[in-house]
Amino acid sequence: MQMIKSLAIVLTLLMGARYAFASGEKVIYGDDNRVDVFESTNPMFVELSRSTAAMIDHSELNLIRSENKYKIKGDSLQNSFGVCASEPYATQIATAMCSGFLVGPDLLVTAGHCIRSQNDCDQYAWVFDYKIDPTAPEAINMKVPATSVYSCKEVIERKLDRSTQDDFALIRLDRAVTDRSPLTYRKNDTIADAAPLVVIGHPSGLPTKIADGANVRNNNDKYYFVANLDTYGGNSGSAVFDADNGTVEGILVRGENDFVSRNGCRVSNVCPNTGCRGEDVTRITNIQFLKNL
Repeated sequence: MQMIKSLAIVLTLLMGARYAFASGEKVIYGDDNRVDVFESTNPMFVELSRSTAAMIDHSELNLIRSENKYKIKGDSLQNSFGVCASEPYATQIATAMCSGFLVGPDLLVTAGHCIRSQNDCDQYAWVFDYKIDPTAPEAINMKVPATSVYSCKEVIERKLDRSTQDDFALIRLDRAVTDRSPLTYRKNDTIADAAPLVVIGHPSGLPTKIADGANVRNNNDKYYFVANLDTYGGNSGSAVFDADNGTVEGILVRGENDFVSRNGCRVSNVCPNTGCRGEDVTRITNIQFLKNL
């Protein structure tokens, strides 16, 4: 199947180059299962979300020394993507370029199309706790502790293979993360057919969203499996977990078109749970470096 058109091309033409690293767009399957972290009723999902991070350009972070916090600059989802006012999260800030997750004290996994070179490594920060504060859920001027912001030190292992569609990057952060735990991930074998899934990341650059209620749809490819996850551009690099035990099974990398036009603005593309192409998830077992940890 021909590679899904690059979100980089679409959004560069529509809104500038903010999402030049998104490989494939994503979509809603069945009901929209996305929730903010504070809305989740699953303690395991909430804990897992603490070890997920947003890839944000260093230029979008302004250090407020008196507070020891970074202010995250950016515009709303509505202004950034031209979505309709009725679209979920339309007024929330949408700054993240990709998602990632912690797999070692100073090791983070994301999509290979998110970090293409050492220049990308240098340009983007990795921000934990980029999530909605329930006391100010519509705030555009979000702040995070300076201790939650990390830089990329080096790219350890990376693949972006057009023939196999293998797509991942393993990077080293500038320092160890000591206030949250690395995630547990699969090291061998494959996920079970039709296994229940949850994805945690930053759809369309939004603050952290948790989306469960998904399953493996196709488990036949060596390099990736296909699922009906509710994901968007910005979710690229998100951890995809077994929803029963919280083990990382893969990395969200590609999918169906995000939005469709309606009455002069854009709304989420909605597919049946068994419809459209599905979302592609790189198998975490593809990363050779992690097998030796």
